[in-house]
Amino acid sequence: MLGVCYYPEQWPENMWADDARRMADLGLKYVRIGEFAWSAIEPTPGSFNWGWLDRAVETLGKAGLKIVMGTPTATPPKWLVDRHPDILPADHHGRPRRFGSRRHYCFSSRTFRSESQRITDAVAGRYGRHDAVAGWQTDNEFGCHDTVRSYSPDAAVAFRGWLRARYSDVAALNAAWGNRFWSMEYRSFDEVDLPMAAVTELNPIHRLDFFRFSSDQVANFNAEQVEIIRRHSPGRFVTHNFMGAFLDFDHFKTCETLDLASWDSYPLGFTDSLPMTGFTEAERVRYATTGHPDISAFHHDLYRGVGRGRFWIMEQQPGPVNWALWNPGPAPGIVRLWAWEALAHGAEVVSFFRWRQAPFAQEQMHAGLNRPDNVLDIGGQEASVVAKELGADWWREVVAAPTEQAPVALVFDYEAAWMHAIQPQGRGFSYLALVFTWYTALRQKGVDVDIVPPGRSLDGYRAVFVPSLPHINKRAVQAFGLFGGLTVFGIRTGAKTRDFQISPNLPPGPLQALLPIKVSRVESLRPGVTREVEVGNRRYDCGQWVETVESGNLDVAGRFTNGSPALVRETNRFYLAAWPTRELASDVVQRVLDESGVVSMTLPLDLRVRRRGDVTFAFNFGGDSQTAPSDVNAKYLLGAQSIGAHNLSAWKT
Repeated sequence: MLGVCYYPEQWPENMWADDARRMADLGLKYVRIGEFAWSAIEPTPGSFNWGWLDRAVETLGKAGLKIVMGTPTATPPKWLVDRHPDILPADHHGRPRRFGSRRHYCFSSRTFRSESQRITDAVAGRYGRHDAVAGWQTDNEFGCHDTVRSYSPDAAVAFRGWLRARYSDVAALNAAWGNRFWSMEYRSFDEVDLPMAAVTELNPIHRLDFFRFSSDQVANFNAEQVEIIRRHSPGRFVTHNFMGAFLDFDHFKTCETLDLASWDSYPLGFTDSLPMTGFTEAERVRYATTGHPDISAFHHDLYRGVGRGRFWIMEQQPGPVNWALWNPGPAPGIVRLWAWEALAHGAEVVSFFRWRQAPFAQEQMHAGLNRPDNVLDIGGQEASVVAKELGADWWREVVAAPTEQAPVALVFDYEAAWMHAIQPQGRGFSYLALVFTWYTALRQKGVDVDIVPPGRSLDGYRAVFVPSLPHINKRAVQAFGLFGGLTVFGIRTGAKTRDFQISPNLPPGPLQALLPIKVSRVESLRPGVTREVEVGNRRYDCGQWVETVESGNLDVAGRFTNGSPALVRETNRFYLAAWPTRELASDVVQRVLDESGVVSMTLPLDLRVRRRGDVTFAFNFGGDSQTAPSDVNAKYLLGAQSIGAHNLSAWKT
C-alpha cells in the first residue's frame, strides 16, 4: 500500500475534505498526522484544543484513509521551554541548544520525560480506540540534528546512575576504565563527569559508555511512549521512523518494543551528503538524480532486520529536498522505481513526504506530491502510477506470502560503529563505508541480503559476512560457532573487550576459539599508500588499514607481498586482514558464494535485482537501457526484458 504525510494544522480547514478525497482518488491508503502538532493540541499549559484534530481525524477517516497518529514530542512548544528550560539539550561544550527549530529536548531531562508521558497519554487516550486510527508513530526521527548525546546537567546525573547500575562499585569502574593511566581514578560515581571539553583525548571507554548510555536513553524514552499507547490503543501497531545512515543509537534495541520499523528514505540527499558511505565523487555525480543503487536497498534490508521482518517507508522522497548539499530533482521515473524497490525488499507501506509543499518556514523548498499551488507534481503523478500497478492480482499474491529469508546475511553492529568513531586510528576511517564495500559486492552479484545484529541466529543462511565486529559478545561467539556455512570476518574483529581494551590474547579475542589466529600489529595508511595483496593469482592494492596476522598452520589463501598472511582460513571461516578494495571484496564474495552454492551473476554497474517470493525485480539506475537477467521462460508482470532508463521490470520464471 501507499501512504502520505499530512499536516492539517498547517492548512485552512476548508481544504481538508478536498485533500482527503484527492488522497483516496490517488490510491493512497494511509496518512500520518500529528507528529509536530503539540502547540496546536495544547496551545497553553493544560488547555487542550482537540476540536481541530477531532475534525481532521473524522475528515480523513470518512474518506477511507487509515491514520497513523504521531506523538508530538519532537517539537515541545515555547511555553514548555520557557517554563522548564532544563528540558533543552546541551552541546558538547555544555551550552543549551535553544528553541527555534525542532528536537529541542534532552532524553535525560526528568521534566521532559514526565511531559512526554503526559502528552502521549492525552493524545493516545483521546484517539487510541478511534476506528480511523490504524497505528502510531512515536516522536519523530530520534536523534536527528545530533541530539542523541546531550551534555546537560540532567544527562550527567542520569549517566552516573547508569554507571552505578553497570559497575556497582566505583573500584570496578576504575579497573574497567584503566583509570590508573594518567591518574584518572575516581573515589565515587558522583565524581564522574560527562566526556566533554577535556584538554586532549578522552578515555575511550568513558566515551563508549556514554554512547551506550545515550543509546539506552533513546530506547527507554521510546518504551515509555509505547507502553502508554498500548494501554490506550489495543490492537494498533506502533512504529518509529528511523533515519538513513544514522548510527548514534542502537536501532535493534530501540525497536524491541515496537511492532515494526519504519524509515525515512531520501536517496538523493543521502548519496550526495553522507561522507561516511565511501562513495567516490564520480559516483555522486553519476547518481545525483537517482541515488546510488545500494543506498536505499541497504536501508531496506537493515530496517527489515531491525523490525524483525516488518518495515515501512514512512517518508519517501517525492522531489527535490531542502537539506542536502545540493538538491536536484529526481530523474523522470525514479520516484516510481524507489517505491517499487522498497516493496520488492519487503516494505508493507511506502508513504510519501509530504502531501503538499509548504510555502512557509524551514521546509518550504522541500517538494511534496503536490506543488504549493495544489497542482499534482511529478512525484505525485508517479505515485499515482504505482498505486494503479499495486492493484494487479499478481501483486496481491506476492504480499499474501511471507517474506523469505535471504541466502546471505551481513552482520551489522551499532556499537562497532561507535568503537570505530571513538578510536578510528586513521583519518577518514568509516565503519559504514567498510560495510558498504561488502554490501555492494554482494548486490552486484545479484544476491539478496539480510542484515542482522550480532548474536541473532544464523540458521538457514548459506554464507555470512562480518565486515568488522570489534567487540564479540558471548551470544555472537555462540551464533558463529553454531553456524555451519562459510563466514568471512573482516578487519578489527575481536580487537576489543567489552571494556574497550585490547583483547588479552590479542585479536580476534574470543573468536580464536573458532579461528586460531593472532593479529599482532595493525596499521592505518594515508591516501596514496597501499600494500599489495595477492589472492588467487590476482593482485590488489589495499589501503587504509592492514593487519599483521600470525596464522600458524592454517590455510593461507592470500598474502601481502612481504609474505604476511592476508586471507586465512580455518575450515568454514575466513579472516581478511586488510580493508578490501571493491575488486578484492567482489572476488572474495564470488569465491564464498560459489563454494556455498548461492546462485549469483555479475550485474551491469547500474542494474540491481531483488526477489520477493517467486517474483524477481530488476531496477535500472542508469541513463541507458539494460537487459533484465531473466531466462527464456520469464513471464513479465511489469515492464519487459529491455529495461529503459530509470525504469524497472518484474517477472516470474
